[in-house]
Amino acid sequence: MNTLFLFSCLFFFMAIGMPVAICLGLSSLLTIAFFAQDSLASLSIKLYETSEHYTLLAIPFFILAGALMSTGGVARRMVDFAIAAVGHLRGGLAIASILACMLFAAVSGSSPATVVAVGSIVIAGMVRSGYPQPFAAGVICNSGTLGILIPPSIVMVVYAAVTEVSVGRMFMAGVIPGLLLGLMLMVAVHWRVRKLNIEPTSRAPIGEVLRKFRESMWGLALLVIIMGGIYGGVFTPTEAAAVSAVYALFVAMFIYRDLKFKELPKVFVDASRTTVMLMFIVANAMLFAHVLTTERIPQTIAEHIVAFGMAPWMFLLVVNIILLVAGNFMEPTGIILILAPIFFPIATQLGIDPIHLGIIMVVNMEIGMVTPPVGLNLFVTSGITHMSIMEVTHAALPWLLVLLAFLGLVTYIPEISLFLPDLLFN
Repeated sequence: MNTLFLFSCLFFFMAIGMPVAICLGLSSLLTIAFFAQDSLASLSIKLYETSEHYTLLAIPFFILAGALMSTGGVARRMVDFAIAAVGHLRGGLAIASILACMLFAAVSGSSPATVVAVGSIVIAGMVRSGYPQPFAAGVICNSGTLGILIPPSIVMVVYAAVTEVSVGRMFMAGVIPGLLLGLMLMVAVHWRVRKLNIEPTSRAPIGEVLRKFRESMWGLALLVIIMGGIYGGVFTPTEAAAVSAVYALFVAMFIYRDLKFKELPKVFVDASRTTVMLMFIVANAMLFAHVLTTERIPQTIAEHIVAFGMAPWMFLLVVNIILLVAGNFMEPTGIILILAPIFFPIATQLGIDPIHLGIIMVVNMEIGMVTPPVGLNLFVTSGITHMSIMEVTHAALPWLLVLLAFLGLVTYIPEISLFLPDLLFN
């Protein structure tokens, strides 16, 4: 009865248009009030305890680092390097845009931030070079999803906090999938451009390539510092997030000097606004997860699935279908916080590696970023191109097929996700 009440309240509140955080918190509050033994006075303590997770401290620091990198000219230098390196290939400017998204994803951890930082620079340049605007918008809209797959990823940090798996293993599990998806998008672009009759640009001299690399090196070094520090045992992922924020501030203000001291308050306010919004969702979702665990809802579902005899491949198919549908209506963090506590114990009983499950969920969240009606990348791309949402959606659709094919590979070839974590941690 209490399970039915909990989910009925959740879906009802979502149906009437309440924010996701309020839906999660209010449905949990009402369930505890009517069915649990806890007093209402203890709810504030529970809300604090469920969000008092050391791993979550990484989120505000990664958000701040991404904001500083976006404002401090790092993205422009990465784009210049990518164009110099691969711009001479057929479809080189579009391929360079994907490479730039991959590079910036490795320092931002955010998909919308990647679309804004790279797209605001390259889309206009692609149009001037003869690419149709819908083509350019579709490429950037989908390539920007790499922001939550290539580490460091804020969505991965949230998944690790909810399921209590290693953030380091999650980060390393995203490396090969991120590179593979980037390569698949590049191949698709190269094939598509052949039909557009766009001539490639001349090859940049090796000296210019090296010069552009040196200019972007300070931004690229952030990835080395984060990943090297974590896997070298120098600091934890949370400490790495703090180091990345300090490093990004130093590079933006004193190396590149694109960020002025008077602009700092605006950057901090923007990062704080994003952090508060995200952490409010996290706190309410953790309370929701607490109710799920207290009522043994995931364990009960897992027992029924195991008793039913569902094979792991069937369960993963169901997971993908649920996540693809949810991605049309909710943002990634909310989906992870609601569904990860349900899927995690079931996957464990079926022998599915939790890290593999996490990557599958992240890839589904990528697809959700480019599907209407609430795909964040669609709105961001619309904002920087001044195209309508329907035009951007139509432009992104062909590239969405690449993401779906990639989802199938990641789901049923677990070695893509698990090879590096197993190699380094075992």
